[in-house]
Amino acid sequence: MLEKTTRINYLLDFYQSLLTPKQRNYMEMYYLEDYSLGEISELLNVSRQAVYDNIRRTEAMLETYEQKLCLYAKFQERLKLFEQLEEYVDSGDAFELIQKLKEID
Repeated sequence: MLEKTTRINYLLDFYQSLLTPKQRNYMEMYYLEDYSLGEISELLNVSRQAVYDNIRRTEAMLETYEQKLCLYAKFQERLKLFEQLEEYVDSGDAFELIQKLKEID
């Protein structure tokens, strides 16, 4: 569950501008502010099922955006390369890692 929450939070960071204000609000309340479905439904005067459906649909949209744009995957790859670069900064392997970083995008 924690891995899913972390992934969704990253996807929100990358793709939130592609969401409607309503979708963004639901996702922020649920994932960032840790509100329960019941709490969100009370605050917004909608059914718990409506909140659940909206969140699930938005999660699916975020995953679709990631499949097409791969911003999160590129971010993860870039982080790995930076970690390797830090390890190899004193060796001759640094140049090769820098070239890989340039090729990601």
